[in-house]
Amino acid sequence: MRVTWTSVRVPSRAGEHFEVYVNGVRQREGEDFTRRGDELVFPRPLADEGRLGFWRWLSLFLGVAGTYRKNDSVDIVYEVNGARTVETGLPMLQSTPMSSEQH
Repeated sequence: MRVTWTSVRVPSRAGEHFEVYVNGVRQREGEDFTRRGDELVFPRPLADEGRLGFWRWLSLFLGVAGTYRKNDSVDIVYEVNGARTVETGLPMLQSTPMSSEQH
């Protein structure tokens, strides 16, 4: 069986203990993602909107059209010196199909 997964690199300053959110929804390790080294691996495709081209940006600016592309956001919350810190919109690494035995 082939599944598509997406991975996100965890910033080193986050340490070992942090909370993970996708589109504002709390994720659970082992259920929603697995940790592999400094990466979080989600067993589903996630996508960011990417850069807007000139014409798309212009149409948004002029109010001619909106943007309706898929735009997932992976955020982590962790503590630094006792203060909660949030890293939003972590860059997604390429989604890759893989066999379920590899996951």
